[in-house]
Amino acid sequence: MATNWRARPPDNDVVCLRQLQDLEVDRWRLIFDKYDEIGCGEITVWALRQLLQDPDLLRMADRHVLTVLDMKCATNRYTFITFQEFVNIMSNRRTTSFRLAVETEGPRRLVPVTRDIVPYQTLDQPETNPLFRAMVRRVAREFLTDDLDRQYYADHYTCCPPPLFVPLITFVEVGCFLYNNAVSSGGVTVNGPFPTHSMLIYRPDRRIEVWRFVLYMFVHAGWVHLFFNMLIQVVVGIPLEMVHGPCRIAVIYTAGVLAGSLGTSVFDPGAVLVGASGGVYALLAGHLANIMLNYTNMELGFLKFAAILFIASADVGFAVWDRYTERPSKMYVGYTAHLMGAVAGLSVGVVVLKNFEQKLHEYYMWWVALAVYTGCVAFSILWNIYY
Repeated sequence: MATNWRARPPDNDVVCLRQLQDLEVDRWRLIFDKYDEIGCGEITVWALRQLLQDPDLLRMADRHVLTVLDMKCATNRYTFITFQEFVNIMSNRRTTSFRLAVETEGPRRLVPVTRDIVPYQTLDQPETNPLFRAMVRRVAREFLTDDLDRQYYADHYTCCPPPLFVPLITFVEVGCFLYNNAVSSGGVTVNGPFPTHSMLIYRPDRRIEVWRFVLYMFVHAGWVHLFFNMLIQVVVGIPLEMVHGPCRIAVIYTAGVLAGSLGTSVFDPGAVLVGASGGVYALLAGHLANIMLNYTNMELGFLKFAAILFIASADVGFAVWDRYTERPSKMYVGYTAHLMGAVAGLSVGVVVLKNFEQKLHEYYMWWVALAVYTGCVAFSILWNIYY
């Protein structure tokens, strides 16, 4: 039987080369050089504004390209643009991983970008759903660091399917808290009711019941504990899931929960665990690392970093206070899960959530982070078996 070579997908480099040839890079060079007065391969933002009014550019560029170029002008961070950046924008070059992350979350995820000629003056036309698009652009600005990624995401995201993991896990956690409050006679307090006899909480004397190492995340001790975790899950988790998809967020969240219980069993073996702080701090640490590594490319990056650090420090301080508060049941809730969840977020989440353009050194970082996390989990499991 003859092999159907036509069924083989084309090589990405060949496709990219053909696209560049079709779009006539030489014509872009001619347009660009008209505003490159000294021939150094870059033009100022002021010259770029003039370039955006060039009739030749308006005839060959679509709305998406013009919007990205306009965004370069509107951002104070940029004083010039190189010809290579201009080519990347004109050719709509996005990495395969970023396209797949945006386009494959649903069968109808992709919104086609037309090549119709649109005058530059019509870029501010009202959209079919301006509130939704404004929300998507806000998420793109806050959780993506590259302007091309932001614009591509804002143009293609349709919220179909919507975020599922974070809303579902939040709903279950709130439901479990209400149930524990209903069956408890003590009522809701700052650090109660404490579900002492729940089959879900992690207890050091019940380590043989392995489900407790993960399912303790569904039980919370007090409304302050619940409120903070739910607030972070909704404010940080849902936008992260919109950008990265439910699978990545679920992996990081679960990794943080597991790291919290295993770390507590090693470093604070007498403490019990309730709450989803391990998973929450894994998401928070991953996003914090994203801000820290790319704060120069993010709006008010330093202030966001300081705000997240302040809120996290306040919550950890409350957890430390709660750990050493006397309880009638003589059971003390550990705070190690917060720290271990953050470590899991930094080790596993930093590479997953950093960006979509994985360079070679980031590829090695991914394997190093995976090896470190796997090694720590294996050590903790052996510790619980033999200690």
